[in-house]
Amino acid sequence: MLPTLAELLTLPAFVGAEVVSGHAHLSQPVTWVHVSEVADAARFLTGGELLLSTGSLLARMGEGELEGFVASLAQRGAHGLALELVQVFRDVPPALLGASRLHGLPLIVFRQEVSFAALTRAAHARILNHGGPALDPSLAPLLDALAETGRSVAFLRAQLGPLLNLPARPRSTLLGTLDALLTTNFNMAETARRLGVRRQTVYYRLEQLRAMLPDLDEPRRQLGLHLALELTRSEAGEALSAAERT
Repeated sequence: MLPTLAELLTLPAFVGAEVVSGHAHLSQPVTWVHVSEVADAARFLTGGELLLSTGSLLARMGEGELEGFVASLAQRGAHGLALELVQVFRDVPPALLGASRLHGLPLIVFRQEVSFAALTRAAHARILNHGGPALDPSLAPLLDALAETGRSVAFLRAQLGPLLNLPARPRSTLLGTLDALLTTNFNMAETARRLGVRRQTVYYRLEQLRAMLPDLDEPRRQLGLHLALELTRSEAGEALSAAERT
């Protein structure tokens, strides 16, 4: 079964998390974790999500806009909002806190800098594992099993097939972009920063990736892609070269 928000907050990656509102709703199951810095984040939600934010967008909102933002999240079924109180805010804006209490939305704060990538990885490993023990972060056992059973090439071909057919340069570029997108949970601004390109370039590459890799937004598909990319690194390119020749 899916983990509750209270269970996710016990993960080592979430150390230092402080619940400031919505304590009565921590038993709700969390379906996914998103990094979001957009005003209309609610329209992307399907229900049960925990949103992570640095507050960069919220800082530009007035009281009414903050209240509307929280209301929209609650109406779309979000199960929590986590805010980093480091660079933008030193404390929770009163309007944001009041609206969270009014709508019963769990509001979690981090008073120290945290890695959103680490938070999403830890949460998604727990969510996708459906209640079993946490996945080994190194993925070593899974990688070893694929190699030992001779399934590495077939797995790579199944996960990355169309990308492997590209010439070396575009293949390398799109694999690197895919890796950055998965690591940042499709945060375009952070992906662009990591790759040293403009955000529009990331959108263009993402359009290419969606055309070649079906179901790119599906959680289990993303887990398979994570593993495939890790496999290309752990095998020092040998499995990838073999896949390209098949």
